[in-house]
Amino acid sequence: MPDLPRRIDLLERAKEWQTWPLLREGVRILVLDEGLDGSGRIALLRYDPGASVPRHIHRGRETIYVLEGTQEDDTGTHGAGTWLSNPPGTHHSIRSPHGCLVLIQWSLPVEFL
Repeated sequence: MPDLPRRIDLLERAKEWQTWPLLREGVRILVLDEGLDGSGRIALLRYDPGASVPRHIHRGRETIYVLEGTQEDDTGTHGAGTWLSNPPGTHHSIRSPHGCLVLIQWSLPVEFL
């Protein structure tokens, strides 16, 4: 069956964040699309205030668009409207002191250091 065009209202779906599975403590995920082999994904991530993701290395490209709030990494603080691109080999940790909502796409899973 061929892929059909899809439309998702991201901010409307984000209102349901309490029902999303936990990715890790304080971070919830809603997978929007997944590659055929299961490695690449596009998802919404919602960080509770104070949530963090420990240092990890990207095996494939990761792109992030901050929709709400702020996300911090080793390069600084990134507010709503910021687009980030992390090439393979990039490593960092993530934190969100006040909480945030991001749209994220990655081509390969990360490896935690």
